[in-house]
Amino acid sequence: MQNTEDTFIPAFYANRSVFITGGSGFLGKCLIEKLLRSCIDIDKIFLLMRPKKGLSVNDRLKKILNNKLFDVLRSERPSSFDKIILVSGNVALEGLGLLDEDKKMLTEHVSIIFHVAASVRFDESLKDAIFNNTRSTRDVCILAKDMKKLVALVHVSSTYTQTDKPTVDEILYPSEIDWRQTIKIAESVDDYLLRIFTSKYLGMMPNTYTFTKRLAEQIISDFSETYKLPCVIIRPSIVISTAEEPVHGWIDNFNGPIGLLIGGAKGILRVVYIDPLVASDFIPVDVAIKLTIVTAFKRGIKTITEDNKIHVYNCSSYNVKPLNMQQLVDLGFRISKKIPLEGIIWTPHSTLTKNRFLYYLMVLFLHVLPALFIDTILKLCGTRPILLKLQRKVYVSNSALSYFLLNEWKFYNKKLLELFDNLSVENQKEFGYDYRNFNEVDYFRDGVIGAKLYLLKEDINHLEAAKLHRKRMDWLSNITTILFVIFFLLILYRRNTLSNVAEIFSFLR
Repeated sequence: MQNTEDTFIPAFYANRSVFITGGSGFLGKCLIEKLLRSCIDIDKIFLLMRPKKGLSVNDRLKKILNNKLFDVLRSERPSSFDKIILVSGNVALEGLGLLDEDKKMLTEHVSIIFHVAASVRFDESLKDAIFNNTRSTRDVCILAKDMKKLVALVHVSSTYTQTDKPTVDEILYPSEIDWRQTIKIAESVDDYLLRIFTSKYLGMMPNTYTFTKRLAEQIISDFSETYKLPCVIIRPSIVISTAEEPVHGWIDNFNGPIGLLIGGAKGILRVVYIDPLVASDFIPVDVAIKLTIVTAFKRGIKTITEDNKIHVYNCSSYNVKPLNMQQLVDLGFRISKKIPLEGIIWTPHSTLTKNRFLYYLMVLFLHVLPALFIDTILKLCGTRPILLKLQRKVYVSNSALSYFLLNEWKFYNKKLLELFDNLSVENQKEFGYDYRNFNEVDYFRDGVIGAKLYLLKEDINHLEAAKLHRKRMDWLSNITTILFVIFFLLILYRRNTLSNVAEIFSFLR
């Protein structure tokens, strides 16, 4: 095998083993699926996993592989799942919670590391975020420096690690905070005291996620320089549903624009605290995964003596004409009219506002009071009330995301586009991305359908029934609006206000 740019990417991965952290997450599942489906001669995939919610690591893996995401692979090559080797561990623990024998196994067999694991909770405590996002990166690097066959370490970061800059380029930015000292503080300082000075310690960073992921990039930089590690940093923006592979519109969470569209299409999300003119930067998850695999190949075909630089890529949609949030929501409602969701509670409509007072006022009248009314009816019918609790989650989520919904950044991605453009014709088939012909309308239509199928578990064959229910909700909404206007006019009439208003208009004319 020649170490050239034209090397067939599956041939690069052939007979090599990879180590993946975060394999149970959104990105991790897609990475496993793509490697097994497109790099058929890959040797082994060592997958770091911990027991969770009463499930053993084996039970968790079975649950992951039963996901619809793996249907294509399951039907074509079910034996490929045998290449997955579970390694018991936990990124939140020091040393990744690995046993000595597992460390030895990894250092002897692994050629490529994909460090995908991260806690993406914006409201997580600083201590937990440091352990999950910063210390875990240090421990991955410590493990990597002893690997005998290592050709690439790919660290999945985020474009939002640099939110203090209006424009973010594909370069490493120095950090003013010492990551070593930060880890030491998290390990030694009482959690209560740490919570007290968290906001001061974060400085300009909006939350513990972006702060700790930013420090992780500095760790990658320092270890790469000190120990000559062949490192790559990729920074995805908001990662949402698949564009093409292995199926259109697959998604397993309500994060990002898809969650906004689903909440509005269900009739639950009536008002959003957001700047309507802000453009949302997003990337399909299958595109992010292609980039992850290709960057490891790009880094791995040259030795560290031939190329000692850290490769940095912004995985963003800067090249695509962006939709602002108002355009995106309007598009979502047009789609949901043709492809309505089942069991909507009201005619879909969302008001976007960046006025905090107006937002609070509308939350009270459009979220809280209707939720109390409906929950009361549910109680009287002997059914468990759920809407007020759901609206509370919506409010908390909107508040946590408000910094990103009210501001806009430019994430330059020239190196990313060059990477895709320079792929050989043979590699383009499996790992290319036709960003020039990306169709946002088709993409978000597939995303809504995907949300129906994979998130809400709705049957697409029940579409006519959903359309009929939508018509009923439209009629009910119109009738309610008319009755409200009549009621309001009657109040004005009884107080002689209406005649006074008519006289004023007559006078002005």
